[in-house]
Order: sequence, then C-alpha cells, then structure tokens
Amino acid sequence: MTSNYSLTYLRNVLKDVRTIAIIGASSDPNRDSNKVMKYLIGYGFEVFPVNPKETNILGRKCYANLSLIKSKINMVDVFRAEEFIFDITKEAISIDAKILWTQEGIIEQKAASLGRSAGLIVIMNECPKKVLEA
Repeated sequence: MTSNYSLTYLRNVLKDVRTIAIIGASSDPNRDSNKVMKYLIGYGFEVFPVNPKETNILGRKCYANLSLIKSKINMVDVFRAEEFIFDITKEAISIDAKILWTQEGIIEQKAASLGRSAGLIVIMNECPKKVLEA
C-alpha cells in the first residue's frame, strides 16, 4: 500500500499539532505504538495514550477512550485494525479533533469519507514518526 501524500504536505499537517491521542497504545516496548509514542514525546508533543486495558504507558496516564481526556486533542493517531476505524472516527469528530491519522497498513474509506465530511484532515497509511525522521 502506498499513500498519495507528499512529505511536504504531511509535515505541514504536523507543524501545528501540539496534542496527540494514540489509540491502541501499548506498554510493550516491542510494539510499534510504544516506539512511536516514545518518539513523539521526545519530539515535544503532549501525548495521551488510549487503551482500556492499560493504566500507564511511558509514565503517562492511559485513558479508556478519547472522551475521558480533558485536554484539547489536535490529532488522533490510530494503531487499531480497520474494523475499528469508523467508530474511532466518530469519536474523533465528537471531541472536535482536527486530524485523524491511521498508521501504515490501515486504510478505511468509509471512515475517511466520514471524517473529511465532518471537517477532519484525514491521513491514512502513514507513520508520523517516519514523516518527522525523513
């Protein structure tokens, strides 16, 4: 799978982001979600892990869902399977996030259409860590 986004566009999307919720974050240091979360924290983003099965990841309180986060979330970064993306998109819309970003290998067209029609910037099949490292 390849994306149709230029590196310049992806960097521009990220430049005004301050807060990121990572859906499907894991405390397992071998999981990609943990590695990306650690990188984004080190880069200076305020990161909120979201996983109902976790309590604390990389020293950050973990939330069961997006609606429990009190801070304004700019971007929702998703590490979940395609069948969950549509509902996550609805949740991202409900908290007034600005960006829905799905990781490499995750593309869900109905969710993308819903997000864009609600005003979200939707990026699918990309990794923000790789964008920032490029």
